[in-house]
Amino acid sequence: MKPYDIAVIVTPQYLADQSEPQEQQFVFAYTVRITNKGQHAAQVISRHWIISDGNQHVQEVRGLGVVGQQPLLKPGETFEYTSGCPLPTPVGSMRGSYLCVGENGIPFDVPIQEFVLAMPRTLH
Repeated sequence: MKPYDIAVIVTPQYLADQSEPQEQQFVFAYTVRITNKGQHAAQVISRHWIISDGNQHVQEVRGLGVVGQQPLLKPGETFEYTSGCPLPTPVGSMRGSYLCVGENGIPFDVPIQEFVLAMPRTLH
């Protein structure tokens, strides 16, 4: 077991009831599970998202915390939250990282693997 080992799992979902395809507005939710699999506590300080739409337009979003919080995760603890992302295309993707600080005061990055945002039946 590593001293600091933060696992991130993201589950995206298309929100048909909030989307208006005829207006080129596609809304997605994504649920993030952040689990501390390490030996020491760590705190999520900030987020960095790289969002790409189907037109290859890229937007970067940075901010403190996640959903207004900076959760402190003890070993074995999980923090889960849901957020949203509107896109002008039915398909896009997100990836990024969290900046965390270990209980030793040393910051470290936690990568978030790229995941696909897709309206159902738009990928083959």
